[in-house]
Amino acid sequence: MFQTLRKISLGIGAALVLSGATLAMQDEAVAEQEAKAVIELFTSQGCSSCPPADKLLGKLARRDDVIALTFPVDYWDYLGWKDTLASPAYSARQRAYAKARGDGQVYTPQAVIDGANHAVGSHASDIRSAIASAKDRLKNARVSLKMRTEGDTLIITAGAAPKGARVKPATIWLALVKKAETVKISRGENRGQTITYHQVVRNMTPIGHWTGQRVTIRLPKHHLQSGDSDGCTVLLQQDTAGPVLAAVEMKNW
Repeated sequence: MFQTLRKISLGIGAALVLSGATLAMQDEAVAEQEAKAVIELFTSQGCSSCPPADKLLGKLARRDDVIALTFPVDYWDYLGWKDTLASPAYSARQRAYAKARGDGQVYTPQAVIDGANHAVGSHASDIRSAIASAKDRLKNARVSLKMRTEGDTLIITAGAAPKGARVKPATIWLALVKKAETVKISRGENRGQTITYHQVVRNMTPIGHWTGQRVTIRLPKHHLQSGDSDGCTVLLQQDTAGPVLAAVEMKNW
């Protein structure tokens, strides 16, 4: 699947369509929706502090104003249990966030909100505060982001930057997501437990770049569908680990 997505991303130049009258008319016909908060939970099957955060993310994922994602990390595997869902790429993403923020804080369970703030993933009140802070910080930088299907084609459209906004290059990420995965853990700090992980990212790849102008990306959906995912989430993010300017999800293929 990674190779397939890589081929798609490498050929994305052929799939990009810049702004045009037809797209403008389509956008005008669609009512704007308030931006949803993106909560990325960095967790590990080998972390005894993580199960409460995994359970909380399941609750947050049911909210209409939240897009929740679980990123299992691999750096606790040495404690005696190899995380069955983890990827070194997710550990690298978490470290990139810490570097971008400048605080160097990498831990589990860690919730990163809108790419801008972080909180302990099991502390609901701190997550609520981080959501409010990020919402206020990014209120003048939000960008329209839409996703739809036409037959076998997945169509993603990122709008232009708001008037007066300071534009920085952004990455358009595509995450393949599984709604839930239940794991029986037999070793390590959580041995004997059976834990359900929610909105688990099974693969994530950059599919395009945004520089303030409207762009549209078209992808063949059948290349993305697999037994490891139920749907997908798209993020528009400054640089590769900066604030999330927009997000949209398709929970069912």
